Amino acid sequence: MDLSDKELLVQFHEPETRNYAFNLLVRQYQKRLYWHIRKILIDHDDTDDVLQNVFIKVWKNLDGFKAESQLYTWLYRIATNESINFLNKKKKHAGIPLDDVSSFLANNLESDSYYKADEIQSKLQKAILTLPDKQRIVFNMKYFDNIKYEEMSKILETSVGALKASYHHAVKKVEDYLIKH
Repeated sequence: MDLSDKELLVQFHEPETRNYAFNLLVRQYQKRLYWHIRKILIDHDDTDDVLQNVFIKVWKNLDGFKAESQLYTWLYRIATNESINFLNKKKKHAGIPLDDVSSFLANNLESDSYYKADEIQSKLQKAILTLPDKQRIVFNMKYFDNIKYEEMSKILETSVGALKASYHHAVKKVEDYLIKH
């Protein structure tokens, strides 16, 4: 049974339905957040770890959610920030320069036993992995998730103009990669 965000929040604030409401929230958003994180981190196990951290953070902070944005916007923002933080820690730990992550992620993609794709999908994913983190996130959110720029602006806390520019540059880079490879 899916509840509206408003109904979920009302039930979450009631002590006797708090756990039930949180479990519903997890069920309603888990798959979407998983795939959002997965497109950033590539690796299934890393995605599971970050997703768990996201829901821990949500549990701890949901009381403070002021509903100034949609619940899913708030959840996506947490998921995006946790993913970027995880990626930066992993890059730093592995000694990878922060601006040279594409080969690292491409290796993760190729070695991930959960990843199944045909040659065209694989080529597209490799092209996307050559993008800087921010462009990659914007590209994925727009191209795959079809998130409107206004909503993305709230999630990423960036202006609509900057997001449009990032997406435009990302599309050009992906096209160039696909032509050359």
